[in-house]
Amino acid sequence: MNTPFCPPSHAVAEPAARGALRRRWRTQLAAAALIGAASIAALPPAQAQVVNPLGAVRNFPDAAERGTLTILGVQEARLNSRDIRMAPGMRLFSPQNTLVPRHTVIGQTYKVNYVLETSTGMLHAAWILSEAEAAKPLKGKSPAPTNITTDNVLK
Repeated sequence: MNTPFCPPSHAVAEPAARGALRRRWRTQLAAAALIGAASIAALPPAQAQVVNPLGAVRNFPDAAERGTLTILGVQEARLNSRDIRMAPGMRLFSPQNTLVPRHTVIGQTYKVNYVLETSTGMLHAAWILSEAEAAKPLKGKSPAPTNITTDNVLK
């Protein structure tokens, strides 16, 4: 048995009621478009969202050391001419301070500041240095003071 077609309730309304419904929908749609445009215009430009652009000063941990890092695989690397394993959560940062997926830089060598895990000796984090950062000495890495002298104190 066929059921008769039943149009939506606003379709069977009187023509004057349909016109009012259309005007209300147009008004609401225009208001939504205006709010959307205003919210997009209020966003800062994309350049203002860059956290650390190239050349900005980065703060490295006090325990950081400097060396040459070659990524050999996802978990293997060569650090200062010796093989080392990377910790499971090892983070590699670009000069812009963004994370670099390790699998994208296999076979590449970088001058880095790095931190080793003290308990395992694995590479914990490394920061790829820009040319300006590599030219500066590593902060806080002066020779440790000692009480040993080389001159003959006893005469």
